[in-house]
Amino acid sequence: MSILFVSNQSQCRANFKIRIRSTDGFRAEGSSSQWPPPPPHTTRTSQIPPGTSVEAGSACGLVLLLLLLLLQSSRPGLMAKEQEGSSNSKPRQPEFQRMRVTLIIGVIGLCATSYILGAWQGTSNNIKPSFVNTKIRCDNAISHASSGTPSSVRLDFQAHHQVGFNESSLAMEKFPPCQLKYSEYTPCQDPRRARKFPKSMMQYRERHCPKKENLFRCLIPAPPSYKNPFKWPQSCDYAWYDNIPHRELSIEKAVQNWIQVEGDRFRFPGGGTMFPHGADAYIDDINALVPLTDGNIRTAIDTGCGVASWGAYLMKRNIITMSFAPRDSHEAQVQFALERGVPAMIGVMATERIPYPARAFDMAHCSRCLIPWNKLDGVYLIEVDRVLRPGGYWILSGPPIHWKRHSKGWERTEEDLKQEQDEIEDLAKRLCWKKVVEKGDLAIWQKPANHIECVDGKKVHETPQICKSNDVDSAW
Repeated sequence: MSILFVSNQSQCRANFKIRIRSTDGFRAEGSSSQWPPPPPHTTRTSQIPPGTSVEAGSACGLVLLLLLLLLQSSRPGLMAKEQEGSSNSKPRQPEFQRMRVTLIIGVIGLCATSYILGAWQGTSNNIKPSFVNTKIRCDNAISHASSGTPSSVRLDFQAHHQVGFNESSLAMEKFPPCQLKYSEYTPCQDPRRARKFPKSMMQYRERHCPKKENLFRCLIPAPPSYKNPFKWPQSCDYAWYDNIPHRELSIEKAVQNWIQVEGDRFRFPGGGTMFPHGADAYIDDINALVPLTDGNIRTAIDTGCGVASWGAYLMKRNIITMSFAPRDSHEAQVQFALERGVPAMIGVMATERIPYPARAFDMAHCSRCLIPWNKLDGVYLIEVDRVLRPGGYWILSGPPIHWKRHSKGWERTEEDLKQEQDEIEDLAKRLCWKKVVEKGDLAIWQKPANHIECVDGKKVHETPQICKSNDVDSAW
């Protein structure tokens, strides 16, 4: 058995050779020589500072050597005692094993203590630059390490870029308040300017922003006696009259039960043009045809939303609805939706795409929204196809669905309504939509998973066109 101990402090090496015999002990032979020899020219070494854990390792090695000596010297006597006691009938643990366990525990404790003391006493700042720093030419690291003293240079955290900074640009411009007549002003939605645009394809209902010199540079005031809206869920049913001082809808839509005035507030019974029994009952009818509570439908879009009762009641079923409708001549209907706490925007399906990303909604809804779906080669139906996810649903209620019953109330002939529904059915078929069901006042179609087969089959159906290079998110 050969044990090697190295100590940089004493600059020597000692080799101990221990030969263990089975009967009469051991014989140790030692030799020593001066160290180190002259280093070769091709060898790079890094000196280890004195007093480090190597000294602790040497001490631990000496302790191990003493342990071997004790074990070897005591082994014959212990073996003899074991032989004498073998005739004893009482089983007991050999003394040698007990002594060995005690010595092992003691040696481990001594090694740990010597290691900790050596590491603590060997702490020094005089560490020479390592080979790594020299190899990668870390001149700064070498100079700081060789000095042995902490750097007195302060760290510079200032910016050193050359970009100019104009403090005058931070000056806040103060805007005066606008006149009170502009309390319901909506940017790019001026009814007087809208009259200058053509009415074809509802272009006059779109956003039309003024030139830069005609922009307002004042703060829009709140309506007189404005109050904080009700908190949800109370806001679903109530809104302050002073926040939207318009009675037109309560008079015009009194039969349809859209909105009612009760003292200083509006009340929303949940009625609509096509759901006189309330939005909840209407949604229950949809749920009977298409499951709304299984998690497959989470987002919806409502075109021509009115006061957004459909979207408000869908929120109770964990479905978020984006409602949009154009601004009327007297007020924006979506203002009622916003006061109720329902997501809504002013918008219209006209000459531009609606500002929503492709495949963003699980369900699209039109309840007597008065959009000519069968006109213009189905451009509006294609827009619904764009924003619907694959497998999404399109729900249509109102003209021309169930025309046999409602033709007189809609003041249209049965032939006209039948032709309109046939054209919508044909367009949906060309888009490869699948008609899921038509029951009562509801008709539901489902968008396909993809349009590959639909595009391949355009040898028969040339319209509506589906362009492969079309950027579906250009409006977004």
